[in-house]
Amino acid sequence: MKVAVLPNLDKKGAAEVVQKLGVILKKEGIEAYLPDHILGTDFIHLPEEQLYAAAEVIITIGGDGTIIRYAKRAAKDHKPVLGINAGRIGYLANIEQNELGLLSKLTTGEYFVEERMMLSVRVMENGKQIGEYQALNDAVITSGFISRIIDISVGVGKDFINYRADGLILSTPTGSTAYSMSAGGPIIDPLTENMCITPICSHSLSAKPILLGAQTTVTVKAFSKKRTDIFLTVDGRKVCGVRPFTEIAVSKSDQTVQLIRLNDRSFYKTLSNKFKDARSM
Repeated sequence: MKVAVLPNLDKKGAAEVVQKLGVILKKEGIEAYLPDHILGTDFIHLPEEQLYAAAEVIITIGGDGTIIRYAKRAAKDHKPVLGINAGRIGYLANIEQNELGLLSKLTTGEYFVEERMMLSVRVMENGKQIGEYQALNDAVITSGFISRIIDISVGVGKDFINYRADGLILSTPTGSTAYSMSAGGPIIDPLTENMCITPICSHSLSAKPILLGAQTTVTVKAFSKKRTDIFLTVDGRKVCGVRPFTEIAVSKSDQTVQLIRLNDRSFYKTLSNKFKDARSM
């Protein structure tokens, strides 16, 4: 087996995990690759972009942001990803730094792979597509100013839902435990396929999160009467400004992220443990 190790060295303990992985993977007879700009013994070094083609499995070391970044890139090559947590909470990581012994299961095949849906986020201006992005967690439309209300129109088929709010979140089941949950959205089993619309601080008593089927395409427009800047953010990264003639079409992506599970902790057990850890911080 060949694996690529992609660490976020800004995370506490990540460099030490890289060195431990080199020893463990070599002992298991696994050929391990590391980006050529990172020092590490017991690894073959290659340019990062070449690792996805060379490896059968991608191992990330970091928090959820690290996993999301590399998992979305790995999805283009249909490569599964195993996350080792070096972040604060790490919902997407399957093993902690003290569970590296479980890596032996990669050689015995004692693991399973979860398929996680993504969203395709297409940005249109005057009927012409100017950009497309993949979201594993969410796409968020917000004002550039704190507490500045914007008007948002969401088209679902021939019908429209109108919001006056600080913003709007369109999330996957995976993203339901991220920003959407903080804004009052529901927690959704990550193996289901649907899309959740969650308003952010809506100026309405009746505005509630809405759960849509995975085959639904929604179109979103937003504007501000006070000429406030509005932005589209995908998985925490600001990708473009939203103007009155900008239309954002969000639908289920053709790509999926594959996450490797080496242990038998269920989503619900993980959720319970992570909430407990977050309360202790």
